[in-house]
Amino acid sequence: MVDVSGKPVTRREAEATAMVELSADVLAALPSNPKGNPLEVARFAGIQAAKRTAELIPMCHPLPLTFVDVVTEIQPAGIFIRATAATAGPTGVEMEAMVAASIAALTIYDMCKAIDKGIVIREVVLERKSGGKSGDYRRTPRQP
Repeated sequence: MVDVSGKPVTRREAEATAMVELSADVLAALPSNPKGNPLEVARFAGIQAAKRTAELIPMCHPLPLTFVDVVTEIQPAGIFIRATAATAGPTGVEMEAMVAASIAALTIYDMCKAIDKGIVIREVVLERKSGGKSGDYRRTPRQP
């Protein structure tokens, strides 16, 4: 791991997103899923995953997170996920936000795979981050 002991403690925040492409049949079946509400379970899974990022990614520092949230939005093509993480510390929370979005997406897949195994998880990206030595970052969508 990189030594961050000399870096100043600052407020740091990051936001990541993911898209889970679902068929119309899966979207219609969301309210009657026998495993429970996939969106609410995904929210809790993403929050829990953010708190365990350092256990999952070997070179990540364990961070005292001050805020984590995962929001899901039903769209015609599937579920859009937005995960936000924050801390006051010497290193950023980009990985925590990305892990939260990824695990929320995987949770939706897990809870819906009995209906359709062709679910696609795509575009797990860092949207923005603030704080730290490198300053603020905001993703610019890439043109095809």
